[in-house]
Amino acid sequence: MTDSERDEEPPVQAVVLDIYPNGRSSGGRGGYGNDPLAYALGTRDFRLFEMTFESTPDVSIDDYVDVDPPAENIKRIRNVEYDDISSGAKSELEYVVAEVVDENEERFVNFYNDAQPITLRLHQLNLLPGIGKKLRNSILDQRKREPFQSFEDLEDRVAGLHNPKEVLVERIIEELRDDDLKYKTFVGRRDE
Repeated sequence: MTDSERDEEPPVQAVVLDIYPNGRSSGGRGGYGNDPLAYALGTRDFRLFEMTFESTPDVSIDDYVDVDPPAENIKRIRNVEYDDISSGAKSELEYVVAEVVDENEERFVNFYNDAQPITLRLHQLNLLPGIGKKLRNSILDQRKREPFQSFEDLEDRVAGLHNPKEVLVERIIEELRDDDLKYKTFVGRRDE
């Protein structure tokens, strides 16, 4: 990829899950004097980030921040695991994942349109909570007739598939929480 192509790409963003304007407390200092810190979730590949800032940032929970290239005030960004983020970040996670899926409906509806077999016995659709052989086959039959246009279209055309958006959100949360999952469909994968 050339520099000019890289310049044309929109920045990779993350949604702030929790913020510590005075840094994390350690050694009984109450956090004062430490670098400001935030936890965030990448919108493209659902990676979890810990960001430290040069000075107190003008961001709040649920704000979008550029992580690649990093926003000007960001001193350091590192990937972290689910167990490394704060309890406040964990409590925001499901809401933020649902928001990202909502804002990118076409991308996630296309998952239902494009999902493929993983092995002879396992299909990507079967990784979604509540989707067994019968429901998977209904989805595959319907998408052969015509690609799905929206979550509502999916729900209308596939009997038994209730809340297809929530099914995806549940799977993404599971992939974030369980680092040892054999198959990860959404977390850590770059969708261009």
